[in-house]
Amino acid sequence: MARRTKEEAEATRLQILDAAELVFHAQGVSRASLAEVAKAAGVSRGAIYWHFDNKLDLFQAMLERLRLPLEDLARASESEDEPDPLGRMRELLITALTRLAQEPQTRRIHDILRYKCEYTDELVDLRERLRALSVECDQRIARALGNAVSRGQLPAQLDCRRAAVCLHAYIEGVEANWLLVPDFDLAAQAPALVDAVLDMLRSSPALRLA
Repeated sequence: MARRTKEEAEATRLQILDAAELVFHAQGVSRASLAEVAKAAGVSRGAIYWHFDNKLDLFQAMLERLRLPLEDLARASESEDEPDPLGRMRELLITALTRLAQEPQTRRIHDILRYKCEYTDELVDLRERLRALSVECDQRIARALGNAVSRGQLPAQLDCRRAAVCLHAYIEGVEANWLLVPDFDLAAQAPALVDAVLDMLRSSPALRLA
């Protein structure tokens, strides 16, 4: 039998990821089995293990699909050569909230991550991976804020590390609360919500270096 082409292999991988999202969302990550994912994807368990080492690896790939569409904007805001780092960050945050509101897949992955992810023995390393991602996110935000300070877009005495923690927590809080109570148009409100936290960075004395 002829070997599968790279295109066929990638199509199968995406098919498995799509199925995993649906199964994880319906059952929770810890209760879902790879056999159930395989059944939902219409493939064998062997096909899953060809592409993913285990459930944790599959979950990580699912998170990558959430992150990658925003990576170009994130890198732009972190680049010292970017003339408008704060503008790129604003665009990034608005895009993130808008995608959550308008894209079922993005909303489903956020829901899994925040409300259907149990740290059982099988997923003992997941909490550490998510912790590491959160630390990395804070560092990247602080770097982007530092660029904005250098460009005169934010106060020279801004405590970028503290400001990064506040901004990260604010956006995650907006996302988490909206997932629980989606009673307003998040896409329409996204620019104002993002501008509110940027105004805090510009104006709050509590975010200044001592």
